[in-house]
Amino acid sequence: MGSLLIMTTPYLAQPDPGAGRLPARAAFRSDAAAIDLNGTWRFHLSPTVAEAPADFWQVDFDDTGWHDLPVPAHWQLHGHGEPAYTNVVYPFPIDPPHVPTENPTGDYRTDFDAPAAWAGTPAVLRFEGIDSCARVWLNGHELGVTSGSRLPSEFDATAALIPGGRNLLAVRVHQWSAGSYVEDQDMWWLSGIFRDVTLLARPAGGIDDYFVHADYDHLTGRGTLRVETAAPARISVPELGLLDAATNTDHAVGQVRPWNAETPYRYQATLATDAETVPLWIGFRTVRITDGLLTVNGRRILFRGVNRHEFHPDHGRAVPMDVVRDELLLMKRHHINAIRTSHYPPHPAMLELCDELGFWVIDECDIETHGFGLEDWQGWPGNPSDDPQWQGAYLDRMRRMVERDKNHPSVIMWSLGNEAGIGDNHRVMAQWTRERDPGRPLHYEGDHECRYVDVYSAMYPPLATVDAVGRYEQAADELRRDKPFILCEYAHAMGNGPGGLRDYQDLFERYPRCQGGFVWEWIDHGLRRRSADGQEYFGYGGDFGEPLHDGHFVIDGLVSPDRTPSPGLRELAAVYAPVTIAATDADSVRIRNRYDFAALDQVTYHWVIEEEGLPAAEGTLPVPPLAPDEEVEVALPRLPATSAESWLTISARLTVDQPWAAAGHELGQGQVMVRPATPRRLPTGTKRRGDTLGPAEFDPARGTLRALAGMAVDGPRLDVWRAPTDNDEGYYGDRKLAQAWRDAGLDRLQHRLVDLRRDDDAIVVTTRVAAAQQRNGFWATYRWTADQQAVALELSVTPDGEFPFPLPRVGVRLAVPGTLSTVEWFGLGPGEAYADSRQAARVGRFTRTVDEWQTPYIFPQENGGRMSVRWAELRDEHGGGFRVSSPDTYQLTARRWTSELLTAAQHTTDLVADDVVYLNLDVGHTGLGSGSCGPSVGERYRLGPGPHRLRLILAPLP
Repeated sequence: MGSLLIMTTPYLAQPDPGAGRLPARAAFRSDAAAIDLNGTWRFHLSPTVAEAPADFWQVDFDDTGWHDLPVPAHWQLHGHGEPAYTNVVYPFPIDPPHVPTENPTGDYRTDFDAPAAWAGTPAVLRFEGIDSCARVWLNGHELGVTSGSRLPSEFDATAALIPGGRNLLAVRVHQWSAGSYVEDQDMWWLSGIFRDVTLLARPAGGIDDYFVHADYDHLTGRGTLRVETAAPARISVPELGLLDAATNTDHAVGQVRPWNAETPYRYQATLATDAETVPLWIGFRTVRITDGLLTVNGRRILFRGVNRHEFHPDHGRAVPMDVVRDELLLMKRHHINAIRTSHYPPHPAMLELCDELGFWVIDECDIETHGFGLEDWQGWPGNPSDDPQWQGAYLDRMRRMVERDKNHPSVIMWSLGNEAGIGDNHRVMAQWTRERDPGRPLHYEGDHECRYVDVYSAMYPPLATVDAVGRYEQAADELRRDKPFILCEYAHAMGNGPGGLRDYQDLFERYPRCQGGFVWEWIDHGLRRRSADGQEYFGYGGDFGEPLHDGHFVIDGLVSPDRTPSPGLRELAAVYAPVTIAATDADSVRIRNRYDFAALDQVTYHWVIEEEGLPAAEGTLPVPPLAPDEEVEVALPRLPATSAESWLTISARLTVDQPWAAAGHELGQGQVMVRPATPRRLPTGTKRRGDTLGPAEFDPARGTLRALAGMAVDGPRLDVWRAPTDNDEGYYGDRKLAQAWRDAGLDRLQHRLVDLRRDDDAIVVTTRVAAAQQRNGFWATYRWTADQQAVALELSVTPDGEFPFPLPRVGVRLAVPGTLSTVEWFGLGPGEAYADSRQAARVGRFTRTVDEWQTPYIFPQENGGRMSVRWAELRDEHGGGFRVSSPDTYQLTARRWTSELLTAAQHTTDLVADDVVYLNLDVGHTGLGSGSCGPSVGERYRLGPGPHRLRLILAPLP
């Protein structure tokens, strides 16, 4: 008894993947007995290995003073130590394969009963995931050691198990091990037994492993089924008339319905021996690279994907399966069809859901050595990827992933890992995988020359590069030129953004070789916390006392930690929408089915015509069923006459319920302008009475607006600053716009009154606006006119000096009473819209409170902008307030704090509401881009220094 395999602890510094584990095999359920060992375990954390109790694994060890800890869970999220976030850097010295002496070590103990009927039956102890290295004892017998955090480990428990008695399972888990050097992914460092633990009875003559090969011939529609097993077994698929057929044999099963991500049809089956029965779901599909294109069932596919980490704000990577199902349904409803499992294999039950609901999956191996690739270490010296002593660990991790997940039709590619350089160990992984599973291509972005992989993958290429690749005009060797091009990461959803999604999608649809990509990433990794006064917020790197961290770069998802969709997700849904509806001329629209496999035969096309945002008529548009990639031109319905700006909106909606969405769910929409707005002039003609012009009263010294029909107003004044978005900051991107803006002093402008002229029917104010220690600035001329009902502003902005960068915004800011808590507007909405992120918006009339207007990005920044506003009304609870309109259009934001406070805030709890509402009325903004970790905003979405003109009309509400 005791430490039979390893007497001391050198295993922590061994690249080898462990000792005592059983061979890797598929994850599956059967009718064999099993004991769920999840639950409350007893736990003790020691700061070092040496301080951990040496005999904790003994049955009679006294653990009465220990804590309770749930399994699965991470100990840092239950009061034992603190989480830490890094993106690239290692949080320990780079001294491979050694780890720090200060290595937090968690000891786990749990008791369970084993049925007497298990006597004489082999038993297997299975861990789905332990971070990062574990040593396991059962009833005082050491079973083995394992590493590979996001991969399963199984141990033979037969000899140590006590059937009919009480059993003691003890596990020692170390936060750091040699394996940590190849687990340097962009995520929280969290430790412990974070996935399920199960004791499995393995009956003699049972099914230890199997490999389903369900191929589909797209030319004949026929399927072929072969199930590989080590021992004789019988396969039955009743729907196909296959009953008790032999394994290890090809079976022609006739016409089948194929599996794909859009119509994920599966056949219910059983695999059986006399001792055990395994229920199966089989999807027939064939993955090939043909003529340089990635195909499934003979058709080129287009990835509309996201990168998905496992994350929950309270549980870390121990995500409950009901939450996983809900988030996959949320993806489907936002037209996402593909998932890259960045950067490790997910919980196996997640892949079962992908099979059921329909997703293309790139299953990624648990390997990343990013910290070896920092700029000052060119060549990745010491990188385990090219070190022979790590070859066993690399191959072991690949084998465990492939064997575990090989029976999932949703998995259509294997990935060798992420950001681990390139080395001979990748060659060995690729060679083994091709021999084991030739039916799936290989992916690895780090293999830039495509020596070992089957697809050409890239991260964050600019549009010009994608265009060149699509035209086969990029400078590249032949190994890359004949491969499909996939962007494993191409848009960075950090904070407000990403922008430019439509531009990438246009290239994916233009060039067959460009087969889409995966937005980084699905979810913000914020950990739920509360401030001293009880307000909830989400923490990020540095909030937990880490000496080395990467701040809020972990807050880079399309949904918040509680899975609330961001404006970026709604924008992505519009770009990925399977139905497009576009005007062709005044009398028709073109409707296209962008599905690769599914027909549009259960879709209703609803139309509504709105006059200045109010419905005037509605109905349904007759559209024939559309095959995949088919389009049709459809005549517009007869529409009533209108007298104001009018838009026809056509929405494609599900007619019947689907497994992922209810009837009425929108698959796409389009708008057609039916009647343009009537041109409007600025009000003039009213004579000035001192410092009063129409309903407006002006400050006699500054010439700014002081009141509107008795309502206090402060401003407006020229404003070119916005609280920088993460994409403006450009943490890893190609241009850091925010730094250029700060260097020019745009965040600290001063206003010098140059001239205040009072004409008979106008007030004209001229100012020069610039920052301290800056020569460059702006001339701003405000010309005010009025009639009896409204006052008009015509603002002219001219740059004085050189501004070799786009401006954040150009417009005015004014403060109005905080009681004006509701905004109604006619323009783009209902959500945010910026120059390069407006596909999800439509022209209409919308209402929001000022509080609802905000997007509470976890790291506060510019948000809430609505573009192309024709008019907006701000009202109090009694209906009083004022309207801001324009002969043109403007961009509007409304918030209860200034842009300066928004800039300074680090968390949402730092934003304290003022007793006024601050309005920004802008000519426009520079777009969003993906500059936080990729290309900055495109040239055509950049707001130049001017000259600019803004025309506004302010009128009190009756």
